[in-house]
Amino acid sequence: MKHNLLSISQLCDKGFNIVFSENKCNILDQNKNLIFEGIRDKNIYILNMNINHNSDMCLVAKENDPWLWHKRFCHIHFKAINKLSKNELVKGLPKMNFKVNNICDACQLGKLTKSSFKTKKIISTLKPLELLHLDLFRPTQTQSINHNKYVFVIVDDFSRYTWTIFLKNKSDTFENFKIFVKRIQNVKDLKIKNIRSDHGGEFENELFQKICNKKGISHNFSFPRTPQQNGVVERKNRTLQECARTLLNGTTLPKQFWAEAVATACYVLNRVSIRPLTKHTPYELFYGRKPNISYFRVFGSKCFILNTRDQLEKFDPKSDEGIFVGYSERSKAYRIYNRRSNTIEETLHVSFDENFNINKLDDDECENNSEPIIEDTINND
Repeated sequence: MKHNLLSISQLCDKGFNIVFSENKCNILDQNKNLIFEGIRDKNIYILNMNINHNSDMCLVAKENDPWLWHKRFCHIHFKAINKLSKNELVKGLPKMNFKVNNICDACQLGKLTKSSFKTKKIISTLKPLELLHLDLFRPTQTQSINHNKYVFVIVDDFSRYTWTIFLKNKSDTFENFKIFVKRIQNVKDLKIKNIRSDHGGEFENELFQKICNKKGISHNFSFPRTPQQNGVVERKNRTLQECARTLLNGTTLPKQFWAEAVATACYVLNRVSIRPLTKHTPYELFYGRKPNISYFRVFGSKCFILNTRDQLEKFDPKSDEGIFVGYSERSKAYRIYNRRSNTIEETLHVSFDENFNINKLDDDECENNSEPIIEDTINND
């Protein structure tokens, strides 16, 4: 608007008389003295501020300046000022609607916050592998029982199916991603189109750029110090860590088993969580069939493994006591920590006692392992 407006109703409430004619309007005081005269310009009456008069009255509009009250109230929000005025919670504040189109420099300097990131109401991808979210995190200073330190998390945007790959060093990220790309594209017979990550050195480097250029993959980055733009995998990291922490706290296993807990959490959540905006699990959206969860067991529960490796005598025990620590991603089998050999075995010949509390393991009981322990969770279904 190009002009300040005066409220006729408020002028009348103040005791003024307003007389309108075809070409002008007159504002008179109670003694019928002319205070202001307005000349009509199209459909607006414009006051002539140069009229000489003896009144000491000031324009009410000056006192109703919203910026003036904003500064008087220590720069509180205009919504709060409107509530005070509308509900008459204070005396002396004009009853009006405080609206402004400009911004206050002092408020921007003193109260500016980060922009909010609203949740999407639609699924932006149409099929698996159109967009993969990547991130790398270190959940604890304690090495896993296979001496790994980092977790490489990959989340499919369409299905929210998640893969976790455990690494000894950050520099191993590229080689594992390269293997993952070949394997997962063969599984789905689809091409990866886009990947999204932060600006970490393990992702923003020449090797990643070369493989993206070679395979025609678009690599998107989140803005520096803005993890919300990579929020899908960031939230998944938090979910995996909280779930793994809960699994370990519900058992007597030491921290060295954190990788097994993370892998188990990822395996289970892929099959029991529900993809937002859909009524399907990530497993069903990715593989096209409903998952079977009848074989699930309690993490950390006591079990007995049939000994098929050693040459047993007739009266030797046929099984070893173990602890259930996850599911095999390479075959239809369980991952069991053998307390006798201090190794993790993948076997199907196992009997569970899910209601039995395992005695606490000593920290040195799982330090030395005689055979490698596979911790990657690439699904080859």
